[in-house]
Amino acid sequence: MANIGLIILAAGTAQRMGFPKQLMEYRGKPMVRHAAETALESCCRPVIVVIGAAADVVGESLDGLPIDIVMNGQWKTGMGSSIRLGMAAMANHDVEASILSLADMPLITRQIIDNLVETYKASGKPIIAAEYAGTVGAPALFSRAYFPLLEDLPLDQGCKHLLISHSHSIVRLACPEAEMDIDTPADYLRLSQVNN
Repeated sequence: MANIGLIILAAGTAQRMGFPKQLMEYRGKPMVRHAAETALESCCRPVIVVIGAAADVVGESLDGLPIDIVMNGQWKTGMGSSIRLGMAAMANHDVEASILSLADMPLITRQIIDNLVETYKASGKPIIAAEYAGTVGAPALFSRAYFPLLEDLPLDQGCKHLLISHSHSIVRLACPEAEMDIDTPADYLRLSQVNN
């Protein structure tokens, strides 16, 4: 099995939600813990969670899990700052690639994560990305060759621009589950109506 890590981005402030969405309950537990436990069920190791806003309570919600927690003191600057820190931490591990995932995508399953890894192994392509709603995004797997580019992202940008600019290097995997990210109370209501 390829040695693949996984980074969960969970540092944002959730301004549109009005309170830390990482702590919103999904299947009886905080969403960030659900995301971390799902990652731990997969073939990926290590699992790194980048926290920032409400770090004390978000960190407590992850107690007891065999994960690495990275604190982003610059979380207000944007997602790029969390990606930079997560990738820098992952670069210290003996991995050949890493998946970037988000704490607010509760429909992402172990099977989806493992499918990214299997596709990476089978395709020989350096990037495997979820495709949904006419675009590509997280969860996305990047080979180690892309770690320096991810560590150099603008502080206020995610990885979408990198995915688009390197589209020739990507295998796109249909992943409608990735369209369900929880940014607003209306999103959370929609999630509660999904038949799982």
